[in-house]
Amino acid sequence: MTPWEMAAVLAAGTGAGAVNAVVGSGTLITFPVLLATGLPPVTATVSNGLGLVPGSISAIIGYREELRGQGRRALLLGIGAVLGGLAGAVLLLTLPASAFERIVPVLVGLALVLVACQPLIARRLRRRPAGSRTRRDGGPLLFTGMTLASVYGGYFSAAQGIIYVSLMGMLLDDTLQRLNAVKNVLAAVVSTVAAVVFLFFAEFDWTAVVLIAAGSALGGLIGARVGRRFSPAVLRALIVSVGTLALVHLVTH
Repeated sequence: MTPWEMAAVLAAGTGAGAVNAVVGSGTLITFPVLLATGLPPVTATVSNGLGLVPGSISAIIGYREELRGQGRRALLLGIGAVLGGLAGAVLLLTLPASAFERIVPVLVGLALVLVACQPLIARRLRRRPAGSRTRRDGGPLLFTGMTLASVYGGYFSAAQGIIYVSLMGMLLDDTLQRLNAVKNVLAAVVSTVAAVVFLFFAEFDWTAVVLIAAGSALGGLIGARVGRRFSPAVLRALIVSVGTLALVHLVTH
């Protein structure tokens, strides 16, 4: 890489770390930049996945207050994240990109609709008879949905966080900021599991990994510091806005 390319990758990593902490879809910042430096798509995806792990960890640190009292929830959903992240990483290394390219825009679009309609859906669920309400932990439906979202995250993490928040927002009665904190934990789990697989079985670019790691670690702390101050309405609007841009990018590229 030239010095200018290295600076661009570092800046992209910082932006991605900040966006991932608050919303998700940071991959849509780093991935095009890595491709522009000449890296092949799979190598860029793998290098990006490795580099964003520190950003996920710093986002967890930034959201530690919102994580209080959610240990059991994070642990339960984390099991699905491990299984899904492992499956997604294996799929990335074995299947052609076209296999997921068809379904990714559909998943992102559906997630955006769910996030936008989450307050209405939550009110409807709360009005249902007590015996038919969603369980406190979301039940098997949430675990299955989050595990499948983790499969996607292990394959290509763009908008993974948006899908997580949309599912939890539908099936859990909690604030959007607390759900966002759990999202960061699950994203970190998926990224770490996928990174371990990539280290042993995939080709990656160490320069890109180090630059994105440094940038994302700083960006994760910045994003968490800023994002925790957003009201639910502002955070939801930001999620929908970024997700819409992600959807447009995925459809047009």
